Parts: sequence; structure tokens; C-alpha cells
Amino acid sequence: MSVRSDPRFAVETEAFLELLGPRDEPVSLDDLVASRTAPRNPALFGTAPPIAIREDLVLDLPGRDVRARLYRDDAETPAPLLLWLHGGGFVAGALDDVDVVCTGLAKQARVNVVSLDYRLAPEHPFPAGLDDTYDAIAWLHTHKARLGGDGEVLAGGQSAGANLVAAACLRARDEGGPRVARQLLCYPSVGMHRDTASQRLFDGVVLNSKHSHWFDELYLAGQEVTPYVAPLQAPSHADLPRALVIGAGRDPLRDDARDYAKALENAGVETEYVEYADTPHAFLQFAGMLPTAVRAAIGDLSVYLP
Repeated sequence: MSVRSDPRFAVETEAFLELLGPRDEPVSLDDLVASRTAPRNPALFGTAPPIAIREDLVLDLPGRDVRARLYRDDAETPAPLLLWLHGGGFVAGALDDVDVVCTGLAKQARVNVVSLDYRLAPEHPFPAGLDDTYDAIAWLHTHKARLGGDGEVLAGGQSAGANLVAAACLRARDEGGPRVARQLLCYPSVGMHRDTASQRLFDGVVLNSKHSHWFDELYLAGQEVTPYVAPLQAPSHADLPRALVIGAGRDPLRDDARDYAKALENAGVETEYVEYADTPHAFLQFAGMLPTAVRAAIGDLSVYLP
């Protein structure tokens, strides 16, 4: 376990949380749906630097089309493909949320990033988002040349997006399906309704447990919890792709991240865990308010990638 610490992490986090305010107000489904397309405030989300290619795509997956966005810093040289999934509790979030991190990874890690606009609940409950992730990995394998891919396909995501990546890796192992070379899981939501020390300590710091439980209910739509919903519950984590797991020090899901990294490592998967002290859940998408932690994490992610 490696812990990154910087005095600026805590200063920026305190200012961010003060701006965010209390997280215990009721949230309506209409507000959640509207938030997906609401303009993103650059002061909060940051502004991505220029990049050679930032292009919206449509992936023709089996039986449906799914929107995505391609980021390439070099329009000529082939590079590994990285599928990236935003967070949002399976019910919210959008491509614009992760514009800064996707641009940063494309520029610093020299990978071609494909950010996936996967289907969201409650309109599309489990397993729609997982199916989109799983099928998008297969699509990338088939269409590498079109996207400037040079062979390897990798996958990463944030929070619920990290859950979908972890679940897709489990499903690919179990079904002999499309695999990725590496998985990058940022503050992953890999448990379900777990009573952990971090959940008790940091409830209401960005994430509120009442809201999270409601999001989970919308995602499940009455279905049972399986390892493809809560990957931490898988009976085995062996034979999964090499992993980088990123945790946030002031996150209710901090212990999910720690425990999943430990489960992978105990199963013989080459795993690195990096935690950013004093940072909140979802910090990577708030580059405007949390620039120090975002720069550090993009740097670590870039070092880990080919």
C-alpha cells in the first residue's frame, strides 16, 4: 500500500467540501436525470487542455448503439486503447465529467482513450451498464485499427464505472470473453451496503449512505446481489488482469478500495494500491477545485500504463 500525501490535498478538499455543502438533502429522480446533461462548471470540473483528437463516436454494440468519446494526442502513431467509465452511482454522470482525466491520460500516458457513455438506471437497470462495458471491450478488440490501437486493450473507471470494469473482468474470466491487459479502478464501488470503518467515518463526505442505497436500489431493480454487482463478493479473484487500485483517504468507499486490492493480491493478481490522503470520493472529476490530487493521480495512472 502506497499513500500519497501533500498538504495541499487537505486545503483543497476543505474548500471543495465547503462549496459543496451538506449532502443529506433529498434528491429527486428528475434532478438526477437532469444532471446528466446539465452544463459542467469549469471552476468545479476544470478545463481540459487542447488535444489532437477529441471526437464523439457511436459504438455499434449488439442490438444497440452506445455513444463514446475518443481522445488521441497523436493522430498518427498507434497506441494502446484505454476504455474509461465515468462514475455517478449507476444513475448519473456523463462523458463531460471525465473530460480532464481522459485528456490527461491520453496526453501523459500516450494511450488512446475511449470514454463510454454507458446506459444508466433506472431506465436501464443491471445488467445494462455491465453489458455495455463488456461488449465495448469486445468492440475495441475488433476495431483497434480504426481507433489507432496498437494491440493492447485496457480498461479503467471511477466509482460505479470502476465497478463495471471490475465486473466485466470477472465476467470475461468466467465466460471466456474479451479480456483486458490491465484494469485501473479509481475509488471503486465494489461492495454493496457494507458496514465499514470508512463508511461510518466519512458518511456524508460527498457520498451520503441514504442516497447511495437508493441509487443501488434503482440499479438493481429488485434483482439479487451477485459478484457482477458487488465484485468484492466473488468467490475467487484469481486469473484477473493486473490491477491498479486508487483510493481516496476521506471516502466512505475507502475500505472497498483497500479490500478489493487486498483480495486481488491474495488471489495472485499483480496489484498496486495507491491512496491519496485527505482526498474525497470522486476527486478525479473535480479538477477545478482539487487540482493537486488530480495531477498526482493522473501522473500515477500514466506511469502504470504502457
